[in-house]
Amino acid sequence: MSTNAQSAATAGGDPWLNIVGIGEDGLAGLGKTALGAIAAAEWVFGARRHLELLPTHLDGQCAQQRREPWPQPFDLAFERLFSLRGSPVCVLASGDPMWFGAGAKLAARLAPGEYRVLPALSSAQLAAARLGWPLQAATVLRPVSADPPLAPELALTRVRLHLADGARLLILSADAHTPGQLAELLRGDGWGASVMTVFERLGGPAERRREAAADHWAESDIDPLNLIAVECRAPSGWRPRPRRTALPDAAFSHDGQLTKRDVRALTLSRLAPGPGELLWDVGAGCGSIGIEWMRSEDGCRALAIEPDAGRRDLIAHNAAALGVPELVVVADQAPAALADLPAPDAVFIGGGLTAAGVAERCWAALRPGGRLVANAVTVQSEAALAALRAEIGGALTRVQVAEAAPLGRFDGWRPAMPITILAATKPGDESLVET
Repeated sequence: MSTNAQSAATAGGDPWLNIVGIGEDGLAGLGKTALGAIAAAEWVFGARRHLELLPTHLDGQCAQQRREPWPQPFDLAFERLFSLRGSPVCVLASGDPMWFGAGAKLAARLAPGEYRVLPALSSAQLAAARLGWPLQAATVLRPVSADPPLAPELALTRVRLHLADGARLLILSADAHTPGQLAELLRGDGWGASVMTVFERLGGPAERRREAAADHWAESDIDPLNLIAVECRAPSGWRPRPRRTALPDAAFSHDGQLTKRDVRALTLSRLAPGPGELLWDVGAGCGSIGIEWMRSEDGCRALAIEPDAGRRDLIAHNAAALGVPELVVVADQAPAALADLPAPDAVFIGGGLTAAGVAERCWAALRPGGRLVANAVTVQSEAALAALRAEIGGALTRVQVAEAAPLGRFDGWRPAMPITILAATKPGDESLVET
């Protein structure tokens, strides 16, 4: 622990901040340690509903204890808490504070010795127990998005990424409207036979459970504090949409500017997406590369740079339809569009390769160890690839795909245009020439 963190700890070496998980059952669900932490605090922070679960006075309560609801917006809470560093402070959070909760946000800004987390049961644990589902076999989703900000109904399209026959989903609702919006999404996508179970105020005296197939969901008086469990049942003729191999071309709406499936698979294999990494998809077309990048690994992020307004609409449509609505579309022409973007872990140049400065700007922005992949179809763009390789190194690959098609009474091979792919990895020493 740092010197600052040591000086911020309370007497006796204990952390100054206790982050206590509390459920709808209030004090009844807390252990002796959690109750003691609340009672000993000079300051107690939490949502109003959490503070209302506390009695006016606790056994052993600090005589000077003050209780404050979280300020809005939540980011102001950090400033308020840190102004009290060194005083005994307690924060109340829902269930397990480190699971989609305030605890994780606070822990990211504190030294380990400054805080202690005392979790309660999470809503996912309670729901799995009620349903008899092994929790490790369910997928837990929190559709609400803060970065980038998305409307709740758009954020809910993330569910599409996880739809599979027999899959079990636990979805943390944004509000009372989420179950109805989810039922509408499932019906519209053909998954109306999926069974929805909505739990309201899990773990408390007001707990309630509703259940129906999405096709027959008609409940409206839902409590805003709810969790939805979905047992997925696929529509007739459904074909799985893989996350780590290229999707069929028909999965994308496009105007012809589409990296075709076989070339897309080769391109993604060279981009090598990793969890949490950021991709620049330059000249994104209909967004297929950025979308597949985000689908491949949890937490993958992508910026789709596309100057054409019609194609930007296609990108947004495809991203929502394929379960990655967080894809960010940048409405400008490269290289100007690249000036203030965060440094990428990988760059794909699918369009604008012959424009002055595009490839150079992408390579300069790329993190050490990052991958640059560029595809060329025309003679001019292929020449640009050869010149770029002379500067940065890398490997050139030329591929041509042919598909069987009717030829009179027989079948013949109909070749597509050849594609040249450059793949280069930026050296760790950030030198220009690859070794």
